[in-house]
Amino acid sequence: MGKELAHIKPIEADIVIPVPDGGVPAAIGYAQESGIPYEMGIMRNHYIGRTFIEPTQEMRDLKVKMKLSPMTDVIKGKIVIVVDDSIVRGTTSRRIIRMLKEAGASEVHMRVSSPPTTDPCFYGVDTPDKENLIAANMSIDEICKYIEADSLAYLDEAALLRSVNTKEDNYCTACFTGKYIV
Repeated sequence: MGKELAHIKPIEADIVIPVPDGGVPAAIGYAQESGIPYEMGIMRNHYIGRTFIEPTQEMRDLKVKMKLSPMTDVIKGKIVIVVDDSIVRGTTSRRIIRMLKEAGASEVHMRVSSPPTTDPCFYGVDTPDKENLIAANMSIDEICKYIEADSLAYLDEAALLRSVNTKEDNYCTACFTGKYIV
């Protein structure tokens, strides 16, 4: 996924960093394909769970602050590409980008190793109702502005399917397309 993502809206940068842990594999692939060095610029507290499923915005913000810490010596003064596996509500991404800029990153470019999540998942992933999914309600440019990134790009559906070596009918893409299998 990261190798495919490196070809979508390429940017010159100093380092590629993942949002741990979901962004790690794609960030490694992105770095390998782009030739931009991979670094661990964010450390994760593994005792804090998923933040997007918390019931209130205040709880989500607090958990993000407790869960992720920037490595200032790695990111200060750098143009950073930060890779995550998805953007659900956008609040976690916005907090991460603010955190990286506060730690001294000169630019932060967000790359997402999935298509925009526009529809809820009814098959096992606890995603919010459609009205709470940022990509269901904003364009990519609006999301970029909301999360305060210098640029934003998502993997498209065709690249996602290529990266997992399958056809659309072998892989559920309902949360990206709204086409549910049942």
